[in-house]
Amino acid sequence: MTPERKKRLRNLLRKKAAEELKKEQERKAGERKKAIIQRTGNPKPLDDKNEATLQAIIRDYHKRIMQLESEKYDVEMLVRFRDMEIKDLSDKVNNSRGKFDKPPLKKVSKMANQLEKIRLFAARASQANAVRASLKQVAKKEYTLDDKEDTKKLEKPEWAERSNKNIPRLSQSQSETVSGAASEFEEEDEEYVQLQQS
Repeated sequence: MTPERKKRLRNLLRKKAAEELKKEQERKAGERKKAIIQRTGNPKPLDDKNEATLQAIIRDYHKRIMQLESEKYDVEMLVRFRDMEIKDLSDKVNNSRGKFDKPPLKKVSKMANQLEKIRLFAARASQANAVRASLKQVAKKEYTLDDKEDTKKLEKPEWAERSNKNIPRLSQSQSETVSGAASEFEEEDEEYVQLQQS
């Protein structure tokens, strides 16, 4: 087949499809008009009619409206009844399988979801900080002295006792200055140990 012939065939197929579509639309419009006329009836001429015939036409229209409304109500009730039946049957099927209906999910805005994520992140961060703080606050009793140890510290061991009586004793003021310097040295030593622990 040549390209020109293919082009002609395509154009013919497009025209045929457009005609078929047009016919289908006309057919549906005709069916719709027939259904409307069947439900509402043909329009009645109202020109040059006396009052009695106009009242008869109005009564006829009123009867038709009441009939259509009652049919509409019946159809609506039938639809509701069928929906309830479908729901009951689906519940029975789910219960027989041992499954339960999942409730419909609530719509959650993205902003609320983001705020929830931020709150969870902040809670985790504060929890981590609390763990760190609790680690820093732990006091180890290995380095603290009890009262018994303090009294033992004050007592001198045997080897520290003066064996030589030739060594002169310190005066009251000299011994106070030496003990003050020693206590300052101990305080600095304790601060250094605390800094290393933290």
